[in-house]
Amino acid sequence: MKKLVKGIIDFRKNVRPEYRETFARLALGQSPDTLFIACSDSRVAPNLFASTDPGDLFVIRNVGNLVPPCGGDHGLSTADESEAAAMEFAVSNLGVSDIIVCGHSECGAMQALLNGREKVKTPNLKAWLRHGEKALNALDHDPNFAAGLATHNRLSQLNVLEQVENLKSYPIIREKLASGKLRVHAWWFELANAAVHFFDPLSGKFVEIDEEKAEQILKSVG
Repeated sequence: MKKLVKGIIDFRKNVRPEYRETFARLALGQSPDTLFIACSDSRVAPNLFASTDPGDLFVIRNVGNLVPPCGGDHGLSTADESEAAAMEFAVSNLGVSDIIVCGHSECGAMQALLNGREKVKTPNLKAWLRHGEKALNALDHDPNFAAGLATHNRLSQLNVLEQVENLKSYPIIREKLASGKLRVHAWWFELANAAVHFFDPLSGKFVEIDEEKAEQILKSVG
């Protein structure tokens, strides 16, 4: 808390003057082009590792970067409506062209799943983690995926892919994808090296985004 308050003073003195015009413009409305779905983990800082400014990203953060699936053609979430509501707002009202689901290494949610969700003592967290169990099942059926990584990190990468599929269970997402107005991406942040990876469908694995891969991604999104 002390660091936060001191940071506000530092922002007022040293940073805010540079951003005054930016925030004055943003006060009139926002127009981000990307919805970024990430874990609540304090070590994951998308604005830092993606060098984004205020107004660039519309962000959903929760434990385990989970997306509760749609319950049917009616478009309603099978869980709390918060994530689905934010996704709908980003796609329908803000018109984002890209959605990124970003997991990360050393994720506590993934470790909790591996240790057994029934061992989680708090009721809401135990219930919430059920949305990661499809990834746990996928881990059992694909022992060669991300070979070489620690098991919880392999699970974390599979979880990103499963949450992308959960996104696609919503009619509004399927419609936008089919019309070419929306793209969905799977990313993974490796904490130890502060490296961002993207899922490459051609190789079937997560690959670090370096200068060469960045050019490849930029070409694919036009």
